Amino acid sequence: MPVKRILVVDDEPELLKAMRIRLASWGYDVLTATSGKEAIQLVKKEIPDAIILDIMMPEMDGIEALKRIRRFNKKVPVFMLTAYPSQERMQNTESLGISAFIPKGNEFENASEFVRVAIKGQK
Repeated sequence: MPVKRILVVDDEPELLKAMRIRLASWGYDVLTATSGKEAIQLVKKEIPDAIILDIMMPEMDGIEALKRIRRFNKKVPVFMLTAYPSQERMQNTESLGISAFIPKGNEFENASEFVRVAIKGQK
């Protein structure tokens, strides 16, 4: 079975590094990007099996990056990463096909099941 590739996008280098290490320990091949623009370019070139995308980033936030990604890839599972989940943000992203919201920090440990199920359900 081929290793599944996940793109993680966050503007915080230390958090990005920690998430890359954690996801690799779960058996995934991990790509990283530090901005929405970089993520868009990687998705065009690398075609990940899933994306974990920070919602709050400078220059281009995760929602705008996802809108642009959805123009050419409507099926890739996307998990929005946020330190501050809000009902309004969740409602604003429903039409973009979000698989789940994942909290930053220690709660990320519980995300492995979300990621596994979303990738497995991908056609």
